[in-house]
Amino acid sequence: MLPEFLMFDPHALGLFILAGLLLNLTPGPDVLYIVARSTSQGRGAGMVSALGIGTGCLVHILAAACGLSALMVMLPLVYRAVRYAGAIYLIYLGVRALLAKTKPDRQGLEATSLKKIFWQGVLTNVLNPKVALFFLAFLPQFTDSARGGLVSQFLVLGFIFDCNGTLVNVGYALVASKLGDWLRTRFGIRGLLNRLTGGLFIAIGLRLALADKR
Repeated sequence: MLPEFLMFDPHALGLFILAGLLLNLTPGPDVLYIVARSTSQGRGAGMVSALGIGTGCLVHILAAACGLSALMVMLPLVYRAVRYAGAIYLIYLGVRALLAKTKPDRQGLEATSLKKIFWQGVLTNVLNPKVALFFLAFLPQFTDSARGGLVSQFLVLGFIFDCNGTLVNVGYALVASKLGDWLRTRFGIRGLLNRLTGGLFIAIGLRLALADKR
């Protein structure tokens, strides 16, 4: 027999999964980051980025369950500090991509940087406070105090959402890497892809820095 906190209403759980998939399919900063990595550095970099983003989401889910996200809402200064830190980090990644020299062998680049790419994905997600506020607003709508502990339900729903989102992001990585391979094969534009990646990171960072608190 399932634990009480796993006994969700089937209709509500189905609605939650459907809504989560639709939300995850909608391109946002995380998807743009993954697409940029995939097109410029290939499938491995894109998939590792997706896993990094998924790990970052787990941090937000735990924070929301523990009430840290609610604290961020009550303390606008903390929210702004996290937001600006995330923006600066993305702009830093963008500038590095713009200044990086193009290597003739992509495989060497992937072999030495996948670990770093993973942690960059984690930080990119963790330093976006809007993700924390999203979980704080979205997940409680599908919890039910009559079915057990709310924190346990929150964590289970968050894990389901994150798994679905990671699968979607891996799909984006696979498609974007194929596109990047095709562009490199047909047009030999590796340097241009790197510059586009850098510009995209900077644009995402500026968008995060200039976005309204709400």
